[in-house]
Order: sequence, then C-alpha cells, then structure tokens
Amino acid sequence: MRNPRRRRAVATVSTPTTSSTRSPRVRSRRDIRIALILGAAVCLALGLAGRVGADRARFIAWKEPAAPPLALSDLTGQAHTLADYRDRVVLMNFWATWCEPCRAEMASIQKLQERLAGRPFTVLLVNYGEARARVADFANRGPIGARILLDPDQDAPRAWRVRVLPSSFLIGPDGRVRYGVIGEIDWASDDAIEVVQGLLR
Repeated sequence: MRNPRRRRAVATVSTPTTSSTRSPRVRSRRDIRIALILGAAVCLALGLAGRVGADRARFIAWKEPAAPPLALSDLTGQAHTLADYRDRVVLMNFWATWCEPCRAEMASIQKLQERLAGRPFTVLLVNYGEARARVADFANRGPIGARILLDPDQDAPRAWRVRVLPSSFLIGPDGRVRYGVIGEIDWASDDAIEVVQGLLR
C-alpha cells in the first residue's frame, strides 16, 4: 500500500528547444513514461524519487570541459554571470515556486549557507521560467537568504540540460563545474557539507 505521506524528490519539467516557448509545464503521466524511455537523466531522477538524503552517490561528477553559459538578472534587474563569482564555490540550484521538492529543499540550503558563513561560498537560485511578480511574491513570504535569478526564456535549463526540478550544480573556485545533483537532497547533511567544503580553498 502506498504511503500517503511519501512524496517525490523531483518534479519533471519540459524544457523547450527554442526560446519561443516560455511557459513551464508539469508533464502528465503519459509524458513521464515517454521521458523515461527517451532521457537517461529523467530515468535517474525518477529512480531517486523519495530519496532526500545526501550520500556521496548523489553527487555526479561533471565530465564536460567547460561550464555552460549563464547570464541572468536578479529580482532587482542586476545582471549576473558565473565569471562574477570566480574564486568562490557556487551552488547553482534550478527551482520553481510550483515545485514542492524545490520549496522543501530551500530550508537545508539556507542551513548550508549559515554553516559556511564567512567562507567564499555563494548560492544562486535560478528560477525556472516564471514571471518576476510571481517569484518576488514567493521571495517576500519568508527569508530565502540566497540570490534569485530570473530566466523567463528558460535559456539556462536548456544550456545546462535540466530535465527535472530541483537540479543543482556545484562550481569550483576555478569556474569549472564539479558536480551535478538531480532531485532534492539535504544540503545541511554532513555528506553535503563535506563535499562543498572539499571545493573551498
């Protein structure tokens, strides 16, 4: 019998192939089955459903030689790129206000920031295609403590091949992506903190 309290640690999304499609959508059960066949990343993410721990196996080593592009603005209109955070470890988290695992994960991200206060560590929360007003309203409901970046055209998830939310990436001080994490994890756990501290100089 299914446990009614159990929830998935991911939310499946559809990333448009062109910038003409601006609105995110949650896939139907049929779409999810198709995604399971077509996308290995989605298969892995759904396999992690319900796992919210942060054992080292959740941190997938990044194999690409360079980081994908990132050039987005925050809620105040200020532009940001990854180059702005050179010499810092960056946790980049893709999320949306409608994504339950994303909202649940933010508490542990906040605790991680508090744990590493004073260290060269930055969290960038990249919103998945929602309107500025909606994101601002969500941010105003409670202290998030991290910089929120807007991506109305969903350029970043295309570049970073994001297929589920939340999806996170750890970037080292040299600007290279070191790890990817699919789905919700406990960023305040000892394992997660150990991984992040291993990247700090």
